[in-house]
Formats: sequence, C-alpha cells, structure tokens
Amino acid sequence: MKLYLKTLCCLGMAAMIVGCGNKKAKEAEAAAKEQARLDSLQQVEFQKKMRDAEAMMTLLPEEPVFDIVTNLGTMKVKLYSKTPKHRDNFEKLALTGYYNGLLFHRVIDGFMIQGGDPYTRDASLADKYGQGGPDYTIPAEFIPEYTHKKGALAAARRGDAANPMKESSGSQFYLVQDEAACSSLNGDYTVYGETIEGLDVIDKIAKVETNNRDLPINPVQIIEIKLDPVSRPVAPTTPAE
Repeated sequence: MKLYLKTLCCLGMAAMIVGCGNKKAKEAEAAAKEQARLDSLQQVEFQKKMRDAEAMMTLLPEEPVFDIVTNLGTMKVKLYSKTPKHRDNFEKLALTGYYNGLLFHRVIDGFMIQGGDPYTRDASLADKYGQGGPDYTIPAEFIPEYTHKKGALAAARRGDAANPMKESSGSQFYLVQDEAACSSLNGDYTVYGETIEGLDVIDKIAKVETNNRDLPINPVQIIEIKLDPVSRPVAPTTPAE
C-alpha cells in the first residue's frame, strides 16, 4: 500500500511538473509572439516615418534650418548645400525623430559639445557612450570654406588608425564652442552646418559640470531636433476665381 501511494505521489508530482513546464512553455511562446507583433508594428511605424521624411526632404530648401531643442535652450542650425551627403543624413535622422531624447555625452568647455549617440538613451550603457550610431558611415565631405568657426556643426568620427578615409559617424555630431581650439580639426572632420541662433546655449552647455569622462553630471538632453518654421514647405494656394 505504501509503495502504491508513493507511486501515485510520484506520478502526481511528475504530472504537476509537466503541467508547469507546459504552462511556462506556452507563456514563453505567447510572449515571443507578442514581442514579434510589437516589433512588426514598430517596423511599420518606422517605415512610415521614413517615407514621410523622404517626401518632406524633397520639399526642403537647399540649406534648411533645424532647431536643436535641449533642456538648456534651443540652437538653430543651418545645413550646408555643398555637403549634401551629411545634410541629407541629418535631415533624415531629424525628421524621423532619431535624435529625440538623446544626450550631449561629451562636453568640453573651451572646445566643443558632442551628441547624437543612440546609446545615451540607456544609462546602463554609459561605458559605451560615444560608440553608438546607425550601421553606416558617411564619406568625408571636406569643403575648405567650411571651417570650425564658433557654432560650426560637424560630424564626429573614429580616429585615423581605424578610419583612414576619415568617414563620419552616421549620427554623432558636435558644435564648436571655441574656434581657436578646434581650428586644428579643419580638413580632418566634415563641417556641414553652422549655428545661426543660440551660440549662448552652446556656451551654457559647455560650462556644465562633467565627470572625468566629459559626461555632464546633470544630463543635457536633446528633447527634439525639428524643422524650423522658416524652412517648412509652404502649402500651395488655390488661385482665386
């Protein structure tokens, strides 16, 4: 009898274990399906944003103005027409919301302020700040007349040893605070725009307290980069009858 009861107990426990295992497997399968559904929706949304951005880009002036809105103020930047690859890339990323929520992760008073790294959305990835971006680079576009003057918008990049062609990061950029300190970068880093309003905001950001890795102690966030009203396409008007 004892052996019989023990056998029943063992069978019961085995059934429970199998039942629990089946339940967990079903839950895992359901979770995987839900994640796949969400990923699909995100991909559809992203593709729509890309289509909308590409359509908008065809209507923009050759040198559009964008507003870099931060928690410390707004800087208006004009993109240059003679650096079309960098201009178009910045337009595309800005119009799809790529930059929204990112940080200025490298700030050096008396030099420049740098942002555009998608890793900065996640504080747990702080050790990797400065290494992120889309899965592409942009060919250098060195134009002698575009120099590292104060407020210049330029593309960050990997060093010469790993990047002999001096190709630009797909998303990271910097704004010059001090022309003299950055003059040595002329001809080595692509300058593709300039600040036309908000130089004081660059100074304000440059002077925030930073840690030993030049990361602001109190985050300096890019709330959004949006098309400035001056560059928005004008809707066609219907001729009066």
